[in-house]
Amino acid sequence: MRTKRVTVVPYDEAWESAFEEIKKEIEAVIGNMILGIEHIGSTSVKGLSAKPCIDIDVVIKDYSIFGELVDKLAAIGYIHEGNLGIKDREAFKYADKPHLMMHHLYVCPQYSEELHRHITFRDFLRHNTAAVKKYSIVKEKAAELFSDDIDKYIEYKTPCIEELYSLCGLK
Repeated sequence: MRTKRVTVVPYDEAWESAFEEIKKEIEAVIGNMILGIEHIGSTSVKGLSAKPCIDIDVVIKDYSIFGELVDKLAAIGYIHEGNLGIKDREAFKYADKPHLMMHHLYVCPQYSEELHRHITFRDFLRHNTAAVKKYSIVKEKAAELFSDDIDKYIEYKTPCIEELYSLCGLK
């Protein structure tokens, strides 16, 4: 069992500017190599309660430039962790970035199913206030019940996610 403290907080307007700061730093070193940088996950949806951690997908055309991209990201403190079991989504961790909000950084080729899932779910939530309200309540309850167990937190909110995926055509 993984033990990680789970904290879910109400939406914070500062998350958008926090994303922009991270994006600016990344674009400065790889901007000419990529197709874009997407703010994904719960912090990217106005009104949605979330764990205070920015999720980011860097979109590349394909893997032909991936080695060079890894080197350039390493130069600014990002360490490639591999795909962590998810096809076409490469994860990066970092150290010593106290000037930036906590974040998860992923690199996905434009054809990645995971990228498609992230964008589709984000855009669905951005245009569906009832879904945002429902998902917020479930996430807050899950964090309340399982604040010391990330696996149980995820398990609790999974039925809600699956229902919302169905509504936006992901399952």
